[in-house]
Amino acid sequence: MTKFGVVQMNSGVNAEDNLDVLESQLKHLQAQGARLILTPENALVFGRKEDYEKYAEELGHGPLQKRLSELAFELGIWLVMGSFPIRNHDGTLSTTCLVYDAAGNLRASYEKLHMFDVDIADNHRSYRESDTFRAGENLALVDTPFGMLGLSICYDIRFPQLYAALRQRGADIIVVPAAFTKVTGAAHWEVLLRARAIETQCWVLAAAQCGEHQGGRETYGHSMIIDPWGQVACELNNNIGTAWADVDLASNSAIRSKMPLLQHAQLQCVMK
Repeated sequence: MTKFGVVQMNSGVNAEDNLDVLESQLKHLQAQGARLILTPENALVFGRKEDYEKYAEELGHGPLQKRLSELAFELGIWLVMGSFPIRNHDGTLSTTCLVYDAAGNLRASYEKLHMFDVDIADNHRSYRESDTFRAGENLALVDTPFGMLGLSICYDIRFPQLYAALRQRGADIIVVPAAFTKVTGAAHWEVLLRARAIETQCWVLAAAQCGEHQGGRETYGHSMIIDPWGQVACELNNNIGTAWADVDLASNSAIRSKMPLLQHAQLQCVMK
């Protein structure tokens, strides 16, 4: 078994302050024996377009990414940064998941495919992620010492074809860093995560933002780790904190052998 951890944050607009909090949480999880740790979406900066513009860096370059790399190396962990504002060569921004190995190397990145452009009955009311970020175009997986890791971000969870494609490409573990709203989280967060775990027969790690943020935005929290049978192995409430669970990939094989969904599937999902 391998211990995995998730970080739950209440991030604001100051990246340095958020990084200080994150560093403390990572050290706590590492002390519990966690070898792979997932942070929430927007862990280092959570605000308006100008806030993301202020801290955005080119992929693989910049002081914030350097510090994340150093933390992974110092703690000897695989660090999955839920999302980070990456500045593209054409000047646009992408909200991008970054994966660092225990040596501090950037091993994979994933640009969020689905932009959260919706209206919600809360204090914030209107969400238009595409006003700030460019949508990604490709799936991303990375081979780790613990199994094949499939990457996704927040609103992606509502599109099961993405997860079917990750499973077809060999995913054993799927990460879902998020900043789910309080309203939609209470209604759909757990059921969506458990459904994706059951459908893919993968472990699912979900790390979330929690509490109140700038501009009246409220996030749901309830970070959790779910096994391939859809059972919740650990869960937080709506407060800042960490959670961890022992992950046994042998359970994937046992469940897939008894119920071979991939072999039984009649409709194959085709994605880039």
